[in-house]
Amino acid sequence: MAEEIPRGTEDKLKELEKKEQAVARTLDKGVWYVVSSALAVIMVFFYLYNTGVSPFAAQYHRGIYVLITFVLVFLFYPATSQSRQDRPTVPDIGLALVAAFVVGYWIHQFEALNYRMGAETQTDFYISIIGVVISLEVARRVLGNALPIVGLAFLIYCYVGPYMPDAIAHRGFSVDRIMTHVYLKQEGVFGIMANVLVTYVILFIFFGSFLKKSGAGQFFLDLPMSLFGHRIGGPAKVSVIASGFFGSVSGSAIANTATTGTFTIPLMIKSGFKRHVAGGIEPAASVGGMFMPPIMGAGGFLMAELTNTPYVTIMKMAIFPAILYFVSVLIMVHFEAKRHGLYGERDPDAPTATDILKKEWFMVLPLVIIVVLMLIGYSPGYSAVLATASCVVVSWLTKDKRMGPREVYDALLGGAKATLVIGATVGVIGIIVGSIALTGIGLRFSDMIFSLSGGFMPLAILLIAIASLVLGMGVPVTASYLIVAVLAVPAMSSMMAQHHYGVPGIATLDAATTTWVLVASHMIIYWFSQNSNNTPPVCLAAYTGAAIAGSDPWKTGWTALNFSKVLYVVPFLFAYSPALLLNAEPYQIVMTYLTCFLGVIAFSTISMGYFLCPTNIPEWLVGCLGTVLLLFPRLLPGLTGIEVPVRIVDIVAIGLFVLVYIMQKARIKLDPTLTLPLEERRRLKKEARAKAMA
Repeated sequence: MAEEIPRGTEDKLKELEKKEQAVARTLDKGVWYVVSSALAVIMVFFYLYNTGVSPFAAQYHRGIYVLITFVLVFLFYPATSQSRQDRPTVPDIGLALVAAFVVGYWIHQFEALNYRMGAETQTDFYISIIGVVISLEVARRVLGNALPIVGLAFLIYCYVGPYMPDAIAHRGFSVDRIMTHVYLKQEGVFGIMANVLVTYVILFIFFGSFLKKSGAGQFFLDLPMSLFGHRIGGPAKVSVIASGFFGSVSGSAIANTATTGTFTIPLMIKSGFKRHVAGGIEPAASVGGMFMPPIMGAGGFLMAELTNTPYVTIMKMAIFPAILYFVSVLIMVHFEAKRHGLYGERDPDAPTATDILKKEWFMVLPLVIIVVLMLIGYSPGYSAVLATASCVVVSWLTKDKRMGPREVYDALLGGAKATLVIGATVGVIGIIVGSIALTGIGLRFSDMIFSLSGGFMPLAILLIAIASLVLGMGVPVTASYLIVAVLAVPAMSSMMAQHHYGVPGIATLDAATTTWVLVASHMIIYWFSQNSNNTPPVCLAAYTGAAIAGSDPWKTGWTALNFSKVLYVVPFLFAYSPALLLNAEPYQIVMTYLTCFLGVIAFSTISMGYFLCPTNIPEWLVGCLGTVLLLFPRLLPGLTGIEVPVRIVDIVAIGLFVLVYIMQKARIKLDPTLTLPLEERRRLKKEARAKAMA
């Protein structure tokens, strides 16, 4: 299969990696290898002990991670591409020491800073300036210029508020007030992002590193391959299912595409998929991993913190929408393969699904353990610690994948290094969130959404989608989600409260309803935050798939968008279907799940223009109406003013698809070639024309 991967793929992947984040130094020998490895191992053990055995005070809980992350970034990431790649330079070492000092100052002075809040000293001010500069430089080295520029823009906005247009003007703040607020106070660098990272996210990153090292990764590829590899569109379906497993653990659609894509994309090409289609399907599937519990990347934990909702509740709410996403991609893949007659190959020597399960069923235990522990009431962090330990135990149930001291050490290092990419955002995100809190721009931004949308919720949702897409082109998706959430959730939650309950805000709602409104608002923004992965012009996950497939990046990007377009549909369901996020009676939840499931299948069918055979215009129009009624059953009564029970609307919608089925059956009876692969039909038509001319 190696011959299917074009030459130069590794170089293209490295180039894309540079666009998303800088390529780290290796540091595989010498004194700096010892120093960096020691710091990485200390980080992992500190947080495993902090969560699993005995918690430390808040300043150590947050500060140690920021300190070690900043130091490791300066050791691992060069200042420019022309800097030394084999070891840190003297300025790198100097900056690492400065970073350790300014973060150490915050840790040491934590209690004193709380006592003198609002009366900070000149030393506090100077430390804050250095800390802000260090935070910006850390983000620049790892993630490029875009995120630091956004952070600088917010700092400048804090100062020049009186000179801004009236819509976003504020009274302005002095430099010392700005710097001490965003660096020293709980809303800044050591605020919500740092807290969520050390409480949840890095522990799940450690878990992902151990899970891969235990050999579970190969199991998650082998099992779907045995189940679907030989069926219609088999390799593409394997890509979708494997990406669901990997994406939830990896926390990055781009990393997921690069990991599973090197295996699945060549398989798709070999089975007959065009290169740009194979390169587009993999990132479309990889994005779904960001929505799939139990981990959901970093966004799910941020959502839990921002909404003050237990993560297990977020997980329960997220599971069915995530399934809807993967069902949609699977249906689209199925019809794409059916249109072209593409089947996978059955290897007679390959083990069956039964063989794989008999031999390695225990590979799923770490994921089962983490889910069960959270469901019975343990914290996500503690569950991750125990599941991480279970990875080592599980690996010993195999002969060739046992994790000895070396493998455990590699997993420790790999997990610590993997946290640096998201850890590099912590300082700038703190600067941005602190600036928003200081200036009150969040409420003004909400007013702008109200005024631009005229209070019309679909238009407000569309504006949020555009804001997420534009911001996501330059900053990581987690950062994009957090920034837009802080700015837009007040507007979104107010609109939803008005639409569903007739009140202008959430203040008068009961606790359960308030939770639903807040989580639904965040879910809308979180789903949209992923759109920049696959939506041109800047779509690095799709470009990663293109690099592996050797296809045109632009064409691959549009193809990835085509297969992931339900990403733009489900957020509207969050806004208009409370039962989708469990805010209803059990019967209503079941019925909503059923109609949404059918609606997503209908949407995927119609959007691909294929059912039993390619759809013509009348069939497509009838199917579109049926899809809209299934997904939004209250739309028709709302437009017509005629009260129609939802069940009647659902029956009408299903009846419309029965009508499409009958129409297609009739067409196929008249022309049986309609069910043939597209290329075969074209060949037959060409032969018929040649025969007629003869």
